[in-house]
Amino acid sequence: MPKPYTNPDGEVRELDQDFFASAKRGRPAMPEAIKKRRVNLMLDPDIAAHLHEVGNSSAFVNGLLREKFGL
Repeated sequence: MPKPYTNPDGEVRELDQDFFASAKRGRPAMPEAIKKRRVNLMLDPDIAAHLHEVGNSSAFVNGLLREKFGL
């Protein structure tokens, strides 16, 4: 049985040739059910300015819409 790449503490050991032989670039694709969708909206300038000040505007808008729609 091959030696695991992480120990019980979560630390990664030195990566070997076996690891790189089967490694793939990038992240695996997300399932369609949870994949985010791009939506383009036209906003009034004052709303856009305030939204620009929010750190994570996507999460902020998602939260507002979930609350409004009762999701």
